Amino acid sequence: METGKAGAYRVLARKYRPSNFSELIGQEPMVRTLTNAFATGRIAQAWMLTGVRGVGKTTTARILARALNYKTATVDQPSVDLSTPG
Repeated sequence: METGKAGAYRVLARKYRPSNFSELIGQEPMVRTLTNAFATGRIAQAWMLTGVRGVGKTTTARILARALNYKTATVDQPSVDLSTPG
């Protein structure tokens, strides 16, 4: 690895981390539940994300946090790359 390109290196987990609900693979029931909650405006006070390592708890929590803190034009596409706070 060259020292001049230190900014080009990214951990694979961060490089390929999903940035919105539609990119989560294997989590269709959870994505449907969250999307319906946002569509109806009935957001729970707490969400418990459980599972073994590597199932997407942190990624889901990051997308959920961005969806709760930002307003978007579409219900099913909250993204971790949003720039305008709601």
